Amino acid sequence: MLAVFDDRQSLHRPLTRLAGGRLAPNPEQPDRIIMLRQGLEMFGAKLVAPAEHGADVIAAVHDADYLDFLQNGFAEWQKSPANGPEMRASVHPTVHMNRKPVDILGRAGYFQADASCVLLDGTWEAVKASANTATDAMMRVLEGEERVYALCRPPGHHAYADTAGGFCYLNNTAIAAQLAARKGFRVAIVDVDVHHGNGTQTIFYDRSDVLTVSVHGDPAYLYPYYSGYADELGAGPGHGFNRNIPIPLMSGSDVYLEAVDLACKTSSAFMPDVMIVALGLDASSDDPFACMRVDEDGFRRMGERLGKLCRKTLVVQEGGYPSPRLPYLLQSFLSGFAA
Repeated sequence: MLAVFDDRQSLHRPLTRLAGGRLAPNPEQPDRIIMLRQGLEMFGAKLVAPAEHGADVIAAVHDADYLDFLQNGFAEWQKSPANGPEMRASVHPTVHMNRKPVDILGRAGYFQADASCVLLDGTWEAVKASANTATDAMMRVLEGEERVYALCRPPGHHAYADTAGGFCYLNNTAIAAQLAARKGFRVAIVDVDVHHGNGTQTIFYDRSDVLTVSVHGDPAYLYPYYSGYADELGAGPGHGFNRNIPIPLMSGSDVYLEAVDLACKTSSAFMPDVMIVALGLDASSDDPFACMRVDEDGFRRMGERLGKLCRKTLVVQEGGYPSPRLPYLLQSFLSGFAA
């Protein structure tokens, strides 16, 4: 199995995140890359660097002002000696106040949905490389490589067209899906990350050419909190083409896999030409967030189910944070997926 990776993704090195009212170490670190690569080596994947693809594939999904903010916002932030080493918003718009201001602190709140998506030197290059990795991997699938894994870091599925959130800046899964859809392919996205793929859902919410299905922890109790509920079915032409399958926190492998089976059934009924698996490994009991209890064999069985759905399938790495078991989780999933 082919795996695509760009080592420029390590340039994004966040220091902290806001958790429980305190600044805590940010788990979305380059160490994730080391561990995921270990998993790829244990599985026996062939690792290749991506070719460079144009900015138009990113612009097909993301708002121009938002992309300018990601590229240039931190340099503007640094002009004030009062600002800290990470760009983190301290004010945010609400449903009652949602104008886009000129001041950089105001724009930070406008474009950053939460306090986990800080910007630093290197962030833009890393998130561009992550998106380019997904783009290149999808191109390989469309050109005949039936199964490809994209080692994308930072992840992407919480990123909206114009907003960063949940460690995500550019929506790698959505960028890959849009690339395939623009070429006339019917695309199904099955997201198995423990957190709802809210950005991906919103980007395709009113479309019928891209099916979005997400298996995740109940958002009444888990990030992103404000979306991911079962009654969110799409809008307009997209009604019926979005499916959320929330499950109780601390569920084990069997419960999680029951939800994955339902996601597989939904995807099969759509009869996609191309499928994208948005792979989170954070449903593991070993994950630092520890909100589910899926074990390594559970991930292997998950891979088996998802690997049987569509001849052309791209796996895009989403969440899954540093723990001694992270390489084994990826190896287990890919072993099942390739079986």
